[in-house]
Amino acid sequence: MDETKPDDEIVVVIVTRTGGIAGLRRAWRAEPRPDEASVFVDLIARCPWEAPGPWDEPVPDPAGADRYTWSIAAQCGPEEREADVPDTDLTGPWRDLVDAVRDWKAPED
Repeated sequence: MDETKPDDEIVVVIVTRTGGIAGLRRAWRAEPRPDEASVFVDLIARCPWEAPGPWDEPVPDPAGADRYTWSIAAQCGPEEREADVPDTDLTGPWRDLVDAVRDWKAPED
């Protein structure tokens, strides 16, 4: 993380995907500059961080034994949020945020 940025300008999103047939772990990170952070700030704000999801109560899914789980951690200024989202529930704002992080390319200096 760039330690020269004031805390209110820091935007960092880390997405970690675990599971699948081999149980592999894959991670992506987006740390946009202040001039490009507004897109991520909006995506973070649209996610239902506090809303309970259908995954709060375990439901047996025999066909889903090898599905992914997405761990999403976001820092937007001094505020930090985290959520674990099953692959079957990675839709809407969650999918938009994950896709943006996976597609983000760090600027070349």
